[in-house]
Amino acid sequence: MGILVWIVFLIDALLGFRNFDSLELENSLNSGPLLTVIVAARNEEKHIKDSLLSQLNQTYKNVQWILVNDRSTDTTGLIMEQLAREDSRMKVIHIKELPEGWLGKNHALYKGALQASGQWILFTDADVKYEKEAFAKALHYFERHNLDHLTAAPNLSASRFWLKSFVAFFLFGFSYFKRPWMANNPKSKIGTGIGAFNLVSKKAYESFGTHKKLKMRPDDDLQLGMKMKRAGYRQRIVSALRLLEVEWYGNLKEAFVGLEKNTFAGLNYSMGMVFFSIFGVFVTNVLPFLTIFASNKTIVLLSIGNIITSGVLYFIIIKKMTVFSPALFLVLPITALLFIYSIIRASFLTYKRGGIVWRGTTYRLSELREQK
Repeated sequence: MGILVWIVFLIDALLGFRNFDSLELENSLNSGPLLTVIVAARNEEKHIKDSLLSQLNQTYKNVQWILVNDRSTDTTGLIMEQLAREDSRMKVIHIKELPEGWLGKNHALYKGALQASGQWILFTDADVKYEKEAFAKALHYFERHNLDHLTAAPNLSASRFWLKSFVAFFLFGFSYFKRPWMANNPKSKIGTGIGAFNLVSKKAYESFGTHKKLKMRPDDDLQLGMKMKRAGYRQRIVSALRLLEVEWYGNLKEAFVGLEKNTFAGLNYSMGMVFFSIFGVFVTNVLPFLTIFASNKTIVLLSIGNIITSGVLYFIIIKKMTVFSPALFLVLPITALLFIYSIIRASFLTYKRGGIVWRGTTYRLSELREQK
């Protein structure tokens, strides 16, 4: 049964990745309408300057930036103001209070979008580094395909071995669970979004309903793409591994803490989905590596079949979605157990706290569930 499941996933991925383009291969748009880039940041003094400087170095020059300082207690706002004084295309908004019924980042992005003058709006995170042709290639691709929404998968950089293997497994599991390549199928209602790079036409974003539709979603980036595609907007996902880079987390501990905010949301706040996910990950990614040592030859052969088919799928996804070595598959059962731990930890803490704690603000579970 497990082999059949992996074969179905494998065929689905092979078909899906046929239309999964690399943004690096796209031509550049050298001039065109105004692009508004919105960067919302809370306590990002370590990353925001490098990110913004890489954006200012873009070959596409018709750009305005709306920098939203979301209640930072460090020097994030000062860094924004300093850069804005040096480049008149930048405008800074300082948010002092969070209105009831909003998550901080979602509210900040919404407030930034209200100030956007561009035909296109790019929502991006404060820790993303851009190669100089990233905007130009993305806009050319956007125009060529007549899109309403384009999201790009960045290089999730990681220096430590176990963090790298965990990131690889996360992308592996995310890919066969969420099937992001389906965003490129115009007949599919399955969409996706990535916080590092969500490019939308202003017209489509406003007609969709803006971030008001996502007020209490910790996974706002994913939900923006999913809900826009479901509503019928034209969407695509591309890889941009050589154009965008972000350090997802610095170490495993930071990854576990970071996943507290959106793991339960990604499972629709359902304990049934939590148990199903834990069971599914264990049976498909851990158990075959144990039963391969069984005394029954049939079980051994079936275990080998499971490992081979899942390994082929892992290889395809890792080569498409990361710059990591597919050899990380050799520690797959260990990283699968780490992922199971992260699911249990995030779900338990969310229930224990009665909600999530994100960037110093607590959001009640009852509020979060209202917009699932």
